[in-house]
Amino acid sequence: MKLRKNKFVYKILGILFVLLLGACSEEGTSESSDGSRKVVVGGLYDITGGTGDVGTPYAEGEKAYFKYAKDKGEIEGVDLVLNGKDYAYSIPEAQKIYQELRDKEKVSAVLGWGTGDTEALRQQVASDKLPFFSASYSENLKNLEESPYNFLVAASYSDQGRTVLKWIKDNHKGSEPTVALLYNDTAFGRSPIEDIKAYAAEIGIKIVDEQIVDVQATEAQSQLLNMEKKNPDYAIIQETWGATATILRDANTLNIDTQFIGLNWASGEGVITIVGEDVAEGYIGILSHALPYEDQPGMAEVEEYLKGEGKTLEDINQKFIQGWSAAKIMVAGIEEAAKKHPDGDITGEEIRSGLESLNNFDLGGLGAPVSFSADNHTGTEQTRLGIVKGGKWEPLTDYFSYKD
Repeated sequence: MKLRKNKFVYKILGILFVLLLGACSEEGTSESSDGSRKVVVGGLYDITGGTGDVGTPYAEGEKAYFKYAKDKGEIEGVDLVLNGKDYAYSIPEAQKIYQELRDKEKVSAVLGWGTGDTEALRQQVASDKLPFFSASYSENLKNLEESPYNFLVAASYSDQGRTVLKWIKDNHKGSEPTVALLYNDTAFGRSPIEDIKAYAAEIGIKIVDEQIVDVQATEAQSQLLNMEKKNPDYAIIQETWGATATILRDANTLNIDTQFIGLNWASGEGVITIVGEDVAEGYIGILSHALPYEDQPGMAEVEEYLKGEGKTLEDINQKFIQGWSAAKIMVAGIEEAAKKHPDGDITGEEIRSGLESLNNFDLGGLGAPVSFSADNHTGTEQTRLGIVKGGKWEPLTDYFSYKD
């Protein structure tokens, strides 16, 4: 009888022990097996959705930098972890994954992607006190009252558009320049349009036409024929590679004599790959970040990482560099937080404070230097333009702001 009782007690204790372990694992841990403090950053990627053409290399760049920083022991005593998922450019899916990252992965910050989902998550991010970088450069994210935990790591789409207009104003020959706007009907596509129109009016440039081209469009001749009736000197494109290539290909077929200029997601090597060198020749675009073949000091780290993976700079593109740069800035903020708080968990509030202490943070030429403060999460207003020549992008300007 006594033996049975003891067995029963041991069984109960065993069950309680298992339950206790389960509870501990659900709560997560701030300490790794080697005793270092663990900091988990969440990732929202578009690999299979409407902007996966540029989303895939961008996500690869983010993952690559975290692996590089972890392997190098970039932050002493801190174990960096990046856990991300593909949300396929679906806002409801982004919200679901974000909640999983917050509740199950216990993330302290997030590297996000699209405009619609980033703007939809702003209030939740603020409530959860999780610093949030997005690959969206929406002007709306500059509003600290509405977006106190959002940070922009490159010039906003609106600032890019203003910079393009400033360049047109300074370089156009002849009578007053005229401009058309080509964009998709998403939060991303619409984001800079009103600001571009307002700045054009301010500096004496006439916007003569607007055309909607779907982000996954395979044909745009009808829109281009409508645009051609207004005979614009320039057309600003707010798309990703696929739709941009469609526009350039159909404009070439129709022999339309307009200078097309893309904002940052409409620029990069992918456009040339899709339409071919001849069609892409002379196309101008925003080069917010360096191309892998540019001789920049920051490229040495990228090359070092790639060598360890059995790859070379020829295996990546500009959007990889863009993702790498965003991750590098996030890690710099975490490093500052770790210095300020040498003991205990590194929370989202502490990472926010760490990011706000970055002043003229140097990316080694991979992008414009960024600065944040408690009053300003706009990392930079500077960007640059490039042009396709002989099948390759060449910088057309240095980094500058429309305010310069």
